[in-house]
Amino acid sequence: MGYGYSGRILYVDLTTKEFWTKELAVDYVRPVIGGAGLGIRILMDEVNPKVDPLSPENKLIFAVGPLTGSAVPCTSRMAVVSKSPLTGAVGMSLSGGYFPAELKFAGYDALVISGRAEEPVYIWINDDRVVIGDASGLWGLTTTDTQIILKEKIGQLDAKVACIGPAGERLVRYACIINERRAAGRKGLGAVMGSKNLKAIAVKGTRKVAVANEERFKQALKRVHELMKESPVLYPSFSKMGTPMVVEVTAELGILAAKNWTATGIFAPVETLGGEAQTRYTITRMGCYNCPVRCGQVKVVKSGPFAGFMTEGPEFESTYSLGTMVGVNYFPAVIAADRLCDEYGLDTISTGACIAFAMELVERGLLSVDEVDGLDLRFGNYDALIKMIRKIAYREGFGDILAEGVKRASEIIGRGSERYALHVKGLELPAYDVRGAKAHGLNYATAYTGADHNRGYAIQEIFNVPVPYKVDRLAIEGKGRLCKWNQDVRTAVCDCMPLCAFPFDMALAANALEIVAELYSALTGLEMTPEEVQKAGERVVNIARMFNYKAGFTRADDVLPARLMEEGVPGGASKGQMITREDLDKMLDEYYEARGWDKGKGIPTKEKMIELGLPIEWLS
Repeated sequence: MGYGYSGRILYVDLTTKEFWTKELAVDYVRPVIGGAGLGIRILMDEVNPKVDPLSPENKLIFAVGPLTGSAVPCTSRMAVVSKSPLTGAVGMSLSGGYFPAELKFAGYDALVISGRAEEPVYIWINDDRVVIGDASGLWGLTTTDTQIILKEKIGQLDAKVACIGPAGERLVRYACIINERRAAGRKGLGAVMGSKNLKAIAVKGTRKVAVANEERFKQALKRVHELMKESPVLYPSFSKMGTPMVVEVTAELGILAAKNWTATGIFAPVETLGGEAQTRYTITRMGCYNCPVRCGQVKVVKSGPFAGFMTEGPEFESTYSLGTMVGVNYFPAVIAADRLCDEYGLDTISTGACIAFAMELVERGLLSVDEVDGLDLRFGNYDALIKMIRKIAYREGFGDILAEGVKRASEIIGRGSERYALHVKGLELPAYDVRGAKAHGLNYATAYTGADHNRGYAIQEIFNVPVPYKVDRLAIEGKGRLCKWNQDVRTAVCDCMPLCAFPFDMALAANALEIVAELYSALTGLEMTPEEVQKAGERVVNIARMFNYKAGFTRADDVLPARLMEEGVPGGASKGQMITREDLDKMLDEYYEARGWDKGKGIPTKEKMIELGLPIEWLS
């Protein structure tokens, strides 16, 4: 292909220990751009939607995009795609850092892993050289130690490594994949990696990303930097505080979820967990490859019971899941919990949500202290939080039940606990209490990955960004069309190109489609209009929807937990708000109509499939 793309996919079969490359055709990748689009298209084409996610037949796909590794800032991103062992739906997670750019430099647009090794292995990719090595000595190590030891083992200290920790080895259903200090989280992709006996992937490349039209690309790049500098938020605030600045934003709106969503608007300890408060623990900042924003905040605890703990974070979502969600307002404990999750290879959101679920059950008398291994597992007890994190990672005692995720855990426990298991399609809820942000809530219900804030983030409701237009966050009308726009545009720009969501939200949203269309055209030499960029995002959403439909999902699964539909927000600026069943149905009907989907089945019509150039055979 020559420009932008590497033009190759690397396939590795761990059962046979064979590997080969396949040419990436323009007419295959251009309709879905790359990144998540490429990964999901490969998943649809090569994996049976009914497959057991932890079987050798499932595939684990690492896919970068055309902008990855280029001079465009904030584009060292990759999509990790598989069938999720947590949800049974499409599992797609994004990660940044340096690994994505290095994979591109090695000369690959995607890495597709299938099969299962008999013993633990690692994959070492050094340009065209591929080695499947013995990882028995790495098995059992935490993620930081794995990266250090593997680099020494292969004799390349500047290689980049993606790996799993003890949680992935034990198939915890929300285990993540860690590269450097970045995580491909949610959806249990680390468990898929563990099921293949694959401990780590190391990569080192020497190629560069070629540009088709240097002068045109230079001008488009200049515009990106100008808009980033003009943003009143990106450098002045976000660069200094990172995502924890959203603690204050959501607390003010009354949508910072707390104590398993029973104390939203009541328990919002901004004075100890807010972005400003967290800066007292910051010692330096870090960024991904070619990122001038450097939003990663390295924080250290210097005194007290958690002295010596360091983490790059915790991000806003981790501050919620390991803080407000479990009723903890002691920030050093949140730092410790965040670092432990990273070392064990646990998704922080699902980990905190599972523990908060158990805490509510204990407080309601549905679980006894003996059943939770003698721990005083109640809201605010950070000592119990820390101990339960380890139990989940190693599947010890009650941790073995929570390692299944709240949906399965509630089915095991019974006793009416299902009502307190907050999830969509099996994926635990993120931080935003969407009873006070309706389009955001509709996205939770309809996102192809489950309750995933990133798939269709409603910047209009959370940050009052008037793009494509200004909205009332509490209104129901118009939210179906808005949710479609958010999902399609964010999928194309942030997931497929891919471009980090933070500059998109804070600097580029108003011009994003035009900017990435110009960048893509100048970089690859393949002309793409803003309308085609958005259409590519829509196409990817529809492919994912069809995979889920074939996996057994229908409109009935586009639903929110009963608590959100029957209980109002208990306090704060959104007090009394909920998304009733009637509200949700109205938004769903509008959403399906905007998408051109059958309102009964919740899948694309034949006409929509033809419009998007997708096989109508998928409908049968």
